[in-house]
Amino acid sequence: MSTPRNPVVVIPARMASTRLPNKPLADICGAPMIVQVWRRALEAKIGPVLVACAEQEIADVITEAGGIAVLTDPDLPSGSDRVHQALQSFDPEGKYDAVVNVQGDLPTIDAADIRAVFEPLSDPLVDIATLAAEIKRVEERTNPNVVKAVAAFGNGRVARALYFTRATAPYGDGPLYHHIGLYTYRRAALDRFVALPPAELESREKLEQLRALENGMVIAVALVDGVPLGVDTVEDLERARLVLGGKA
Repeated sequence: MSTPRNPVVVIPARMASTRLPNKPLADICGAPMIVQVWRRALEAKIGPVLVACAEQEIADVITEAGGIAVLTDPDLPSGSDRVHQALQSFDPEGKYDAVVNVQGDLPTIDAADIRAVFEPLSDPLVDIATLAAEIKRVEERTNPNVVKAVAAFGNGRVARALYFTRATAPYGDGPLYHHIGLYTYRRAALDRFVALPPAELESREKLEQLRALENGMVIAVALVDGVPLGVDTVEDLERARLVLGGKA
């Protein structure tokens, strides 16, 4: 395998959210949140950007903004499945050889971070790439809601993922890394991943990426400088408005 030459970016989005209902349509500085995420993905200049929509309302705002929306089954079990279904619909011939999966609730994501999650696929042994940032806040080291990427970076910025966990790991002195849930898949790796059944450790940790590791797939982790703001609550939404309002 070689470096993918024709990547595409796919943003999965659905209206269902227990903490912030209808959040893809939440207004941030005059645009729905999903449109703000779409704009950040365009700024990365990796390839065309699709929004994989579970509902027509999301597709409508993306189309109105000038983007490409693909409707998917609202009952799909995960964002990865939604990305895969949208890509199969948009590109059944397999023209695009890699897909960057950007979460739909990251309106302030830096375009450089989106590019960073694509770059590890220059290694032909890598099936999937993702991101992590060093944990700086002491309380995050033991917080099970902060997923840790276990990888040995040394003096580099890219390392192979050895494990992902909600526990505090690895043991001993040294940095811990906060996993950031952006992914790039080789097209064949995504096809394989979504066809695999849920795995034992995936079910225990509630971490989908462990399915890939349990089945021998290689995940590379690229180190970035900080964790992007994910919007899950009204307070997060206000923070995003402040961040993007300050850039206007």
